[in-house]
Amino acid sequence: QVQLVESGGGLVQPGGSLRLSCAASKFTLDYYAIGWFRQAPGKEREGVSCISSSDGSTYYADSVKGRFTISRDNAKNTVYLRMNSLKPEDTAVYYCAADDPSKCFAYSDYAQVAWDYWGQGTQVTVSS
Repeated sequence: QVQLVESGGGLVQPGGSLRLSCAASKFTLDYYAIGWFRQAPGKEREGVSCISSSDGSTYYADSVKGRFTISRDNAKNTVYLRMNSLKPEDTAVYYCAADDPSKCFAYSDYAQVAWDYWGQGTQVTVSS
Protein backbone atom coordinates (compact mmCIF):
# COMPACT_ATOMS: atom_id res chain seq x y z
CA GLN A 1 0.00 0.00 0.00
CA VAL A 2 1.32 3.40 -1.02
CA GLN A 3 2.00 5.50 2.01
CA LEU A 4 3.24 9.00 2.78
CA VAL A 5 4.31 9.89 6.29
CA GLU A 6 4.87 13.43 7.52
CA SER A 7 7.01 14.23 10.53
CA GLY A 8 8.80 17.14 12.13
CA GLY A 9 5.90 19.17 13.42
CA GLY A 10 5.71 20.54 16.92
CA LEU A 11 5.43 23.62 19.09
CA VAL A 12 7.77 26.49 18.28
CA GLN A 13 7.99 30.12 19.32
CA PRO A 14 7.38 32.91 16.81
CA GLY A 15 10.51 33.46 14.78
CA GLY A 16 11.59 29.86 15.20
CA SER A 17 12.17 27.15 12.61
CA LEU A 18 11.01 23.64 11.86
CA ARG A 19 11.77 21.15 9.13
CA LEU A 20 8.93 18.93 8.00
CA SER A 21 9.63 15.64 6.26
CA CYS A 22 7.45 13.72 3.84
CA ALA A 23 8.71 10.17 3.47
CA ALA A 24 7.31 7.53 1.13
CA SER A 25 7.00 3.80 1.39
CA LYS A 26 6.09 1.35 -1.36
CA PHE A 27 6.93 3.85 -4.11
CA THR A 28 9.70 6.23 -5.09
CA LEU A 29 8.95 9.91 -4.73
CA ASP A 30 11.29 11.15 -7.44
CA TYR A 31 8.72 10.46 -10.16
CA TYR A 32 5.98 12.47 -8.46
CA ALA A 33 5.17 16.09 -7.89
CA ILE A 34 4.93 16.72 -4.17
CA GLY A 35 2.69 19.34 -2.68
CA TRP A 36 2.61 20.66 0.86
CA PHE A 37 -0.73 21.84 2.18
CA ARG A 38 -1.96 23.14 5.49
CA GLN A 39 -5.30 23.49 7.18
CA ALA A 40 -5.99 25.60 10.23
CA PRO A 41 -9.11 25.13 12.36
CA GLY A 42 -12.14 26.67 10.69
CA LYS A 43 -10.23 27.45 7.50
CA GLU A 44 -10.01 25.85 4.10
CA ARG A 45 -7.03 23.82 3.09
CA GLU A 46 -4.43 25.89 1.30
CA GLY A 47 -1.41 25.07 -0.79
CA VAL A 48 1.86 26.09 0.80
CA SER A 49 4.54 24.84 -1.56
CA CYS A 50 4.98 22.41 -4.42
CA ILE A 51 7.91 20.81 -6.20
CA SER A 52 7.74 19.19 -9.60
CA SER A 53 9.66 16.05 -10.48
CA SER A 54 10.66 16.84 -14.05
CA ASP A 55 12.92 19.83 -13.44
CA GLY A 56 12.59 20.53 -9.73
CA SER A 57 10.57 23.70 -10.27
CA THR A 58 9.08 25.04 -7.08
CA TYR A 59 6.07 27.07 -6.09
CA TYR A 60 5.44 28.98 -2.88
CA ALA A 61 2.33 30.68 -1.63
CA ASP A 62 2.82 34.41 -1.14
CA SER A 63 2.28 34.00 2.59
CA VAL A 64 5.39 31.81 2.95
CA LYS A 65 7.64 33.06 0.16
CA GLY A 66 11.09 33.87 1.45
CA ARG A 67 10.52 31.92 4.68
CA PHE A 68 9.83 28.34 3.53
CA THR A 69 11.98 26.15 1.31
CA ILE A 70 10.91 22.90 -0.32
CA SER A 71 13.53 20.35 -1.35
CA ARG A 72 13.96 16.73 -2.35
CA ASP A 73 16.42 14.07 -1.23
CA ASN A 74 15.83 11.26 -3.68
CA ALA A 75 18.40 9.03 -1.98
CA LYS A 76 16.27 9.17 1.17
CA ASN A 77 12.98 9.11 -0.75
CA THR A 78 11.94 12.19 1.19
CA VAL A 79 10.75 15.71 0.50
CA TYR A 80 11.37 18.43 3.06
CA LEU A 81 9.73 21.71 3.92
CA ARG A 82 12.07 23.98 5.81
CA MET A 83 10.12 26.66 7.65
CA ASN A 84 11.93 29.69 9.04
CA SER A 85 10.69 32.87 10.73
CA LEU A 86 7.52 31.12 11.76
CA LYS A 87 4.49 33.19 12.65
CA PRO A 88 1.40 32.35 14.72
CA GLU A 89 -0.61 32.36 11.50
CA ASP A 90 1.46 29.42 10.27
CA THR A 91 -0.23 27.26 12.90
CA ALA A 92 -2.03 24.41 11.14
CA VAL A 93 -1.93 20.73 10.33
CA TYR A 94 0.50 20.28 7.48
CA TYR A 95 0.01 17.56 4.88
CA CYS A 96 2.05 16.33 1.95
CA ALA A 97 0.60 14.75 -1.15
CA ALA A 98 1.97 13.10 -4.29
CA ASP A 99 0.61 12.99 -7.82
CA ASP A 100 1.44 13.35 -11.50
CA PRO A 101 4.75 15.07 -12.26
CA SER A 102 2.98 18.10 -13.77
CA LYS A 103 0.56 18.62 -10.88
CA CYS A 104 2.17 21.70 -9.40
CA PHE A 105 1.85 23.88 -12.47
CA ALA A 106 -0.94 22.35 -14.56
CA TYR A 107 -3.62 24.27 -12.66
CA SER A 108 -4.06 27.83 -11.50
CA ASP A 109 -4.26 26.57 -7.91
CA TYR A 110 -2.88 23.10 -7.29
CA ALA A 111 -4.55 23.01 -3.89
CA GLN A 112 -8.02 23.04 -5.44
CA VAL A 113 -7.64 19.78 -7.37
CA ALA A 114 -7.60 16.20 -6.17
CA TRP A 115 -4.26 14.59 -5.36
CA ASP A 116 -3.76 10.83 -5.42
CA TYR A 117 -1.72 10.10 -2.32
CA TRP A 118 -1.82 11.82 1.05
CA GLY A 119 -0.07 11.63 4.36
CA GLN A 120 -1.77 11.75 7.72
CA GLY A 121 -0.59 15.25 8.62
CA THR A 122 1.64 16.77 11.26
CA GLN A 123 0.66 19.56 13.64
CA VAL A 124 2.62 22.79 13.64
CA THR A 125 1.87 25.24 16.44
CA VAL A 126 3.57 28.62 16.59
CA SER A 127 3.00 30.25 19.93
CA SER A 128 4.86 31.99 22.71
